[in-house]
Amino acid sequence: MEDVIEQLREQAETVPVPLELPDEEDLVLIEEQLFVALPFEMREFFLKVSDVVYGTLEPVTVADPQSHTYLPEVAATAWSLGISRELVPLCEAHGGYYCVSPEGEVSFIDPDTGETQSDEWASVWHWVKEVWLES
Repeated sequence: MEDVIEQLREQAETVPVPLELPDEEDLVLIEEQLFVALPFEMREFFLKVSDVVYGTLEPVTVADPQSHTYLPEVAATAWSLGISRELVPLCEAHGGYYCVSPEGEVSFIDPDTGETQSDEWASVWHWVKEVWLES
């Protein structure tokens, strides 16, 4: 995980208005809004690198309610399109959503068909390395 964080930080883009990292209290508020417990590695992701802007993918954020990537808004949209409520959206892309299961695994789901792509990642950190950093 640390090597992925380091690589992501090295490649992060400089933006005029940087994102902020949340704290544990912010995550508790998000869980209360969603009525869902965030998987452990997703919590770590938010606390350590959710302020990073890189590439073409825009993972969800939890620190700024005005952001178009704000998790409660993205989740509401994904769930309204038929994504299972047990899955937490990580990133909207290519007409679907990368979602995190309660066990912490990441998969890509097409809300139109409800189908899961055959590719799955063992954790958010695997997804960061194999998908986000490659975008």
